[in-house]
Amino acid sequence: MAASLPPPRLLPSGDSAIVVEFARVIDDGANQRVLALDKALAAASVDGVTETVPTYRSLLVHYDPERIDFETLGGKLSALAELPIPPAGKARRWRVPVAYGGENGIDLEEVAKIKNTTADEIVARHCGGDYRVAMIGFTPGWSYLSGLDTFLHMPRRPNPRVFTPAGTISIGGVQAGIQCLAAPSGWHLLGRTAVRTFQLHRDPVFLTQPGDRVTFYPVDARTFAEQTRAAEAGEIVAELVVA
Repeated sequence: MAASLPPPRLLPSGDSAIVVEFARVIDDGANQRVLALDKALAAASVDGVTETVPTYRSLLVHYDPERIDFETLGGKLSALAELPIPPAGKARRWRVPVAYGGENGIDLEEVAKIKNTTADEIVARHCGGDYRVAMIGFTPGWSYLSGLDTFLHMPRRPNPRVFTPAGTISIGGVQAGIQCLAAPSGWHLLGRTAVRTFQLHRDPVFLTQPGDRVTFYPVDARTFAEQTRAAEAGEIVAELVVA
């Protein structure tokens, strides 16, 4: 890691996990360091590490305290965090179909009104984005995406919904997202996709991974229904452009 970059903070999380924090805000540069450390730690095969959980700005490292202690593991993590970020290779790129508006995107018109534009303009801007999967979390397959058009940045809803449907495509704050399972949400719902980013009995179970790229394209209600049936049968539906 370049000397000009500050070292991460090492924070205990209970007695068997360490949070390696690179920033205190959502930041693509910090996220790249998180993912680089996650890969470096996996390659190092540090004895005692049991699981890692990458987020936007930190890496949670679970460990077995009977095999390695906080100080020893912290030293290894600090050393690995100083390694240069390897050159970016070709990322996988997914094209994800979305049925925008209507019953599938109940907030689209409201978002357009708030932004003093048309629903078509919101869709065009959303589809024009080049997104990167920054992390997976909240519920299985929930893909948090960086790269949202700044015009579409807006606060989350003041009153979150207790239920939003599976496949919801939404925006919140500076983020975009793909919600795989039905769940509560305070984000703005623009549409739905038939793509299942998590499907237990499919290979692969998880479709997207941190570092993947994502673009969206619109489909009509009939196509969405057809794609939904295909996804229920185990088809991936999303198009893999680069592997």
